[in-house]
Amino acid sequence: MENCRIRWRKVLYEHQAFPDNYVDQRFLEELQKNIYVRQYEYWSVVRESSVVTQQLASVCVFVVLWWYMDQGVLLPHWLFGTGLLFSLIGYLLFDVIDTGQGRRQNGRTRWADLKSATLFLTFTYGFSPLLKTLTESISTDTIYAMSVFMLLGHLVFFDYGANAAVVSSTLSLNMAIFASVCLASRLPRSFHAFVTVTFAIQIFALWPMLQKKLKASVPCCYLGVTVLCTVSALLGLLTISGVAALLFALLLFSVSFLCPLYLIQLQHYKDNIHGPWDEAEIKDDLPQFLK
Repeated sequence: MENCRIRWRKVLYEHQAFPDNYVDQRFLEELQKNIYVRQYEYWSVVRESSVVTQQLASVCVFVVLWWYMDQGVLLPHWLFGTGLLFSLIGYLLFDVIDTGQGRRQNGRTRWADLKSATLFLTFTYGFSPLLKTLTESISTDTIYAMSVFMLLGHLVFFDYGANAAVVSSTLSLNMAIFASVCLASRLPRSFHAFVTVTFAIQIFALWPMLQKKLKASVPCCYLGVTVLCTVSALLGLLTISGVAALLFALLLFSVSFLCPLYLIQLQHYKDNIHGPWDEAEIKDDLPQFLK
């Protein structure tokens, strides 16, 4: 009865005649629900899903071109020359969009970039016989299985722009290069292996950099490039297997249209509660506070 006559106050600096874990009837008055829920629009989510769609298309294009070389349909000299031409165009386009700001910040020149590219091509070509014979003692089925798992890992850990613990650009790139080395070892000649690894660097390392720059600076152009890459991947896969092309088209449709719709529908089921039991958040900038 004595506790009922004394009004409880939510303060720490005052000794009160209540247990430490005591709360009164006003405790739930400060309850708030879904105050930090982000409202999504369907077509904006569809546009953001283009990052995933384009990376799936890139992996598909890489596998299709590797299959073409393995079957003798595509000459490695043609792929190497075309890859170098598109890399040069992409480099110039990136420099035009960026207005050279990235090079100035890093203190690099075009001559330094040319030397780095030449050094990479020289070392890769020199080690191509080793890459060709690196996995000769491993069965072909094991090589294909490892390549599949590495490419799947590349897609899982790829940086799609999300702030998540699973994202690791370095790990994603390494897994893609490892898959390219495994697949290159099953091609007829060492020059095929050299072209495969070089193309893997172009499509898995250089191409995503240009994608991000296009998305940030020229969104309309980025969407056009995404559609072009997706159609090219589907047409290339269709020449190999109609069933595989159909399944890949269903996968792209699900990622681009069904998953965004499902995400928006799930927002209605969110029930996050907030109240006085939440941990305190420091709003001020800590470095400025410590000065």
